[in-house]
Amino acid sequence: MSTFASLGITEPILSALSDYGYEEPTAIQTKAIPAGIAGRDVLGSAQTGTGKTCAFGVPILQRLAQQGRGQNIRALILTPTRELAIQIDDNLRAYSKNLSLTETVIFGGVGQAPQVEQLKRGTDILTATPGRLLDLAGQGLLDLSHVEIFVLDEADRMLDMGFIHDVRKVIRLLPQKKQTMFFSATLPPEILDLVDTLLHDPVKVAAAPVSSPVEIIRQEVCLVDRKNKTTLLLEIMAQENVKNALVFTRTKHGADKVARDLTRRGVASAAIHGNKSQTARQESLRKFKQGQLQVLVATDIAARGLDIEDLSFVFNYNLSEVPETYIHRIGRTGRAGKEGTAISFCDYGEMPMLRDIEKLLKKPIPRRQHNYPMEVFEAPTKDARGRIVNPEDAEARQAAREKHAQQRKLAVEKQAAETVVQKEKAPSRKRRQNKKQDAQTTLPPIPETPAEKPEKSRRTYPHGKQNLGSLEDFLATHSAENANDLSITHRDPLEGEVIMDATARMLASKPAYQYYKPTSSRNKHQKSERKNRTQKPLPTDQAPKAPQAIQAAQRRKGPKKGAPAPIQKSNPNRTPARSNRSRVRIPPRPEPPKSRQKDSTEQKSLMKPFYIDHD
Repeated sequence: MSTFASLGITEPILSALSDYGYEEPTAIQTKAIPAGIAGRDVLGSAQTGTGKTCAFGVPILQRLAQQGRGQNIRALILTPTRELAIQIDDNLRAYSKNLSLTETVIFGGVGQAPQVEQLKRGTDILTATPGRLLDLAGQGLLDLSHVEIFVLDEADRMLDMGFIHDVRKVIRLLPQKKQTMFFSATLPPEILDLVDTLLHDPVKVAAAPVSSPVEIIRQEVCLVDRKNKTTLLLEIMAQENVKNALVFTRTKHGADKVARDLTRRGVASAAIHGNKSQTARQESLRKFKQGQLQVLVATDIAARGLDIEDLSFVFNYNLSEVPETYIHRIGRTGRAGKEGTAISFCDYGEMPMLRDIEKLLKKPIPRRQHNYPMEVFEAPTKDARGRIVNPEDAEARQAAREKHAQQRKLAVEKQAAETVVQKEKAPSRKRRQNKKQDAQTTLPPIPETPAEKPEKSRRTYPHGKQNLGSLEDFLATHSAENANDLSITHRDPLEGEVIMDATARMLASKPAYQYYKPTSSRNKHQKSERKNRTQKPLPTDQAPKAPQAIQAAQRRKGPKKGAPAPIQKSNPNRTPARSNRSRVRIPPRPEPPKSRQKDSTEQKSLMKPFYIDHD
């Protein structure tokens, strides 16, 4: 009989394993731990519940502890589900409580900020799911270039969940030289191709084939109709005095329905599946482990990765179409050498699945007698393609359609309510705007009798003189004795407040340029004809020469520099084209001067108005 001490494990880890309750190593631990400590690649094929976490966890801790604590990620453990990642991280923390190594777990479904903070502080061992690992690596928040040990757990489950491509992406981020430990319950062809490219001269460890479940698990099957499964579940729980039970259903809708039915019957229950948030799933699992919940209803997502101590019963409310999944389901009980019971319910439509499972086990499963025997023997319904329509799937699809219809109805009602509120608010808002505009544009009321015009106040010039009105009014109010003291002076109108705009504008100088107003060619010809008719005849010596004389002079002397081109003789019978007509050349529009005055009042007036000094 081998012991953990005989496997070459150091004392700090041995002490932690003893405190955790491990006494004797399992078959896979006996074969995998020495090879892992020696740095060899390991290919492990073992069923669930055989101690694989300890088989690869102990070699990782012992090899990294010899090098001391570091800041970089030196060991990476890749798992398919969040629950399994959390379980592995908890086990590693228990194994390494006497060491100075640090562990971190990251997974999706929750905020990444706390996980990023832990990575920034430094970690030696990282346990992760593929999605969140690639997400953080793409953001540059973690570095996998210093990984020395890589563990791929539940590889066949990765293939079933569609993670095989993500696994290949993760492998490309790792260094070429590293130790790899590969564990899978089954080895399909796709997994074997990955093994050939990933492992180098591995040590093959096969603890037990997947088709041979733990012998200590008591297995039974109940042939029952679908409508009586919940009632039969409650009856067996009462007969067996079930302390805690894990119930597996086919669909997420079925898990919620079973949990509701059990809660109505007085059994504390909760459901966990992919539609639940990670926080809700962890909370339900925590309550179940602490005994606050008696039944935990789950889909196949929890078939692997759930490590619950003293789990006495596992119920298969619906059989799985994949026979291997049955092995993983019942493997949640009977762990660590303890006894367990697995009871499955089978209706008439699930009989083909039961035969496949018994074929895998190579033996029949004992039938359990109960008070609700099978009475409905109807052939399963098939679709247009001849495929069997599972009632559970059809019910789940119908529930999903009803849920979506209800959501659409609520969205339409919400939008209609918002529209009504906006319509109610719109008139009041418009009314307030109209009142505001009326208050701004309302004129004072017109009095019935015209009021007398108020007397104009006298204005004062900047130089201190008063505008005393007209000269006659001023002389009438002053005596002739003081006339000698009066002086009449010329003042610049720009210095005062009142300017004689009309007179100043009339006498102001005009701009030095005028804009050219183009005229049509027709008007130009008319003007030239009128000009020719009114023009006086030139003297004989100044009369214009005939065109023949001009052409003869040009032939003798040649065209003058800058002179116009000679007139070409044209056919008089030919109508000139439109393009040959005379055109008016419009000169370019002159640019206004930079210091152009825009108003006549800005110029000094030519007229000097008279102002009277009374100094």
